[in-house]
Amino acid sequence: MKRFVAASAAAALLAAAGCRQSIDRRPPRARVRVAAAADLNAAMGDLVARFSGSHAVDVEASYGSSGTFYAQLLNEAPFDVFFSADLEYPRQLAARGLTLDGGEFQYAVGRLVVWVPNSSSVDVGRTGLKGLAAASIAHVSIANPDHAPYGRAAVAALRSAGVYDAVQSKLVFGENVAQALQFAQSGAADAAVVALSLALAPAARDRGRYAEIPLDQYPRIDQGGTILKWAADVEAARALRAYVLSADGRAVLRQYGFFVPNE
Repeated sequence: MKRFVAASAAAALLAAAGCRQSIDRRPPRARVRVAAAADLNAAMGDLVARFSGSHAVDVEASYGSSGTFYAQLLNEAPFDVFFSADLEYPRQLAARGLTLDGGEFQYAVGRLVVWVPNSSSVDVGRTGLKGLAAASIAHVSIANPDHAPYGRAAVAALRSAGVYDAVQSKLVFGENVAQALQFAQSGAADAAVVALSLALAPAARDRGRYAEIPLDQYPRIDQGGTILKWAADVEAARALRAYVLSADGRAVLRQYGFFVPNE
């Protein structure tokens, strides 16, 4: 009986070891490092979760100003895919021979809103950008137009609405469009001109209200990306690009307020 128990235990140990070896033989998950414009902060998280759930690929996303990422990528910063808030930065990288697959691809068209906290007395739904000239608005936050496409779009919208001169002295600049919204959420600014995609995120939606700025008041925000020529796993990077451009990926982008190309 003792011999039988010992033999059974030995067999169980061998089986367990075999299972571990079988598990160890599974191919490791690929990894893609993404530099993403700050307006994608909410949308990209959803895209990544869905993509990684259906592909053996882990995605590490960093968010920031498109212009700042562009400067880093000129020095071959360790990213595989760049999702910009414009098309120009990816095009410039392609022109310098730093990209694969023919350069840039377009994945979305951004939209601009004016956002105020719930405590604000300004009815932005009625006044739009003109409400930013109100005496109760001391500071208006936008992304830094020197390197953030949404900052440049915000300046263009303010000029188009005829209120730039009235609010110029009120402007405070965030490093990127997400930080511009954070300024208004924290009380460092009284209003913000930011991406619709961020205003639709639960934290912003619960703490404030917004009004969309008419599309004819600022240049079209065509958003593009590119795969960098030094991508560590080109096929995994291509798979992520394909997912973002797929019907499923486009549906996620629409959910966060983006228009998608060719619609």
